[in-house]
Amino acid sequence: MTQASEPLEGAPLIAPSTTDHPLYEPIVEACRSVYDPEIPVNIYDLGLIYTIEISSENDVSVIMSLTAPGCPVAGEMPGWVADAIEPLPGVRYVNVQLVWDPPWGMDMMSDEARLELGFI
Repeated sequence: MTQASEPLEGAPLIAPSTTDHPLYEPIVEACRSVYDPEIPVNIYDLGLIYTIEISSENDVSVIMSLTAPGCPVAGEMPGWVADAIEPLPGVRYVNVQLVWDPPWGMDMMSDEARLELGFI
């Protein structure tokens, strides 16, 4: 089951990701398979994935943003992320929430993304 939530208003509590869960790395790789159509870098390395939480029942909650609120795929991107994660073995449920606070900034990109885009 997948759910893509509407953008949240205000400042959400963004907790650190659940990095010690066995599903964490496969979920990160699934996120790396999703690209912003206007930027040739995956959304994970762009820094658009803020938090990945995985419950003991393997329910996955992703908090993400976009490069700009006016992004033409704003309504579709959370669904693309959920669709990339949901088929992973062991994942029971996926919820993707789109947030605007904190706003995305170029400082959130990985070194790989900066290199790909010619910023390094």
